[in-house]
Amino acid sequence: MYKNSWLPEVFNDFFDNNNMPKANATAPAINVLVNDTEYTVELAAPGLRKEDFDISLNAEGDLVIKMEKKAEVKDENTRYLRREFAYSKYEQTLILPDDVNKDEVGARMADGVLNITLPKLNKSIQKVARQIEVG
Repeated sequence: MYKNSWLPEVFNDFFDNNNMPKANATAPAINVLVNDTEYTVELAAPGLRKEDFDISLNAEGDLVIKMEKKAEVKDENTRYLRREFAYSKYEQTLILPDDVNKDEVGARMADGVLNITLPKLNKSIQKVARQIEVG
């Protein structure tokens, strides 16, 4: 079992889990990035439009990514002799880390990549050094 040491453990556990629901074996590739303020999920989606996606948070607060692309043949007299690139239906659920601000999740489509932004919760940083008054 391969684990990326830089990914949060919750992402490692999810991606290494055999219970990950996928509609087919040719599911799009996913990258997960993290910095001090947010996580970003990148999903390879060449040839797809933003209308092909349905992104939501379920009742448990997990991120659900659904994609459905209807196969369109331009001419009724045309058929495929060979077809290797077609995502017809895809669904994946990602268990989000506890520090995700679920009210601020956003998504955008650019250059064949679906980007889902998962901002981290703002935690107020308390100053440790302070003057203590003697009473």
